[in-house]
Amino acid sequence: MIRVLLAEDQGLVSDALATLLALEGDFDVVATAGDGEEAVAKAVASQPDLALLDIEMPKVSGLDAAEQILTEVPGVRVVLLTTFARPGYLMRALQAGVHGYLLKDGKVEQLAAHLRSIMAGQRVFDPALMMAAIETNNPLSPREIDVLRLAKRGLTTRQMAKELFLSEGTVRNYLSGALAKLGCATRQEAIRKADDMGWL
Repeated sequence: MIRVLLAEDQGLVSDALATLLALEGDFDVVATAGDGEEAVAKAVASQPDLALLDIEMPKVSGLDAAEQILTEVPGVRVVLLTTFARPGYLMRALQAGVHGYLLKDGKVEQLAAHLRSIMAGQRVFDPALMMAAIETNNPLSPREIDVLRLAKRGLTTRQMAKELFLSEGTVRNYLSGALAKLGCATRQEAIRKADDMGWL
């Protein structure tokens, strides 16, 4: 029996997925979570074989939760589910070391087959997500990403400079560079575009 932690912030989707996996016969959903923070806590408490995480969750994203779970629960397999083919998400998932990255719109039988393959030692990544990542390169430097992430949190240029140990002029240069690369006129537009691509 494969012991599963299921993290999904939409209750109906979570209940339906848990029920469908149980019908497969070899999956036992031992814990559920409604946000990323809870997912990490439940993973540590229940020590599942497999953590199935939605990417878009409150408090802590599925990507951040995946990184923590892989660190804190030895031997667990982590699979991310998404409805978004965002290239940046896939790259972060690969860097985190997840075992699978799959779209939510597949059939449960196909999902179950993928999960069994992952438990057998394979890594499974949706081909459509892989193609989207290959076709779209992130033009932003790591520092430009840092600055946009802080801008997304609402920090002023002065606050960003303090946080990153940079001068305000350097922060403004990184912001200008990010806007130019993304073809955006405003900070807000750049944040939206980079976020939509999964780069933040």
